Amino acid sequence: MILGVAGTNGAGKGEVVNYLVARSFYAFSLSDVLRDELRARGQTETRERMIALGNELREKGGPSALADRLAARLAPDRNYVIDSIRHPAEVGALRRNGRGFKLVWVDADPKIRIERLRARGRSGDPTTLEALLALEGRERGGAGANAQQLDAVEQLADFRLQNEGPLAVLHAGVQRVLEASQGFERPTWDEYFLQVAQMVASRSNCVKRHVGAVIARDRRIIATGYNGTPRGTRNCNEGGCPRCNGFAESGARLDECLCSHGEENAIVQAAYHGISVRGGTIYTTFFPCLFCTKLIINAGLAEVVYDAAYHMDERAGSLLEEAGVVVRQVDRSRD
Repeated sequence: MILGVAGTNGAGKGEVVNYLVARSFYAFSLSDVLRDELRARGQTETRERMIALGNELREKGGPSALADRLAARLAPDRNYVIDSIRHPAEVGALRRNGRGFKLVWVDADPKIRIERLRARGRSGDPTTLEALLALEGRERGGAGANAQQLDAVEQLADFRLQNEGPLAVLHAGVQRVLEASQGFERPTWDEYFLQVAQMVASRSNCVKRHVGAVIARDRRIIATGYNGTPRGTRNCNEGGCPRCNGFAESGARLDECLCSHGEENAIVQAAYHGISVRGGTIYTTFFPCLFCTKLIINAGLAEVVYDAAYHMDERAGSLLEEAGVVVRQVDRSRD
């Protein structure tokens, strides 16, 4: 879950962030990008400098420049809250992350907000209502496509919180946002095991192609394998396989290949550790060759699920069909 927080000065955006951080959200601020840059330039932080620098960076890198820098740092295994969103292109960049980004707009009456700003006493905050309204006039719709555009950001909000009462009321509003934002997509079991197979493939030492295979039974991984030279011999990428290191044409010089295939290694590893694969499913990043097909059948595997149809051997396909092995290719269009 990624929640963005935007709103007017003194509305309570920080309280929303604090509430989410206390619930295991990781907090980022687009303003942190500006603060880091100001420090690098040897300049002290003021709101006017932050606004000017934000406009400068957007001018150089486009209106989503700040969000683009942060988006690359967002890991897929945790929840985030991101504040200081001040341009609609930043909202767009965070939505493109593909994690169901939702934007929360926080607001309050200006008279209430100026009192909060005075009590906060932060350097650079306006101290009069007139100064607050003048500042927000520039932030709501600055000149030029790259300037701050808070009015346009507000129009993109998925949720609105009017924070003019006790903190408990604001917190209850944030809780409602959380409850309404819990929807997310989980990978199917096929997608899950194939993604594991792709990670297994990254361990391959073959210089020509990396292939990974996973054998699962009852939705539990019981063996993995990747292509490469046999145990205890020189790795393919260290010159261990003459065919691969000679970059032979596909289908040629097979008698020189010393690499075992990913499916072969997964089956052999199960046998090495005394684990039965009978009735299981083998997930492989490429459709198996004829040799691996025979191993799959004789090992008693019930299904072959694959990602890419690399030089799919018709004989292998017909043999699997004749043996009653179910073959499926996973639709990766969701990825």
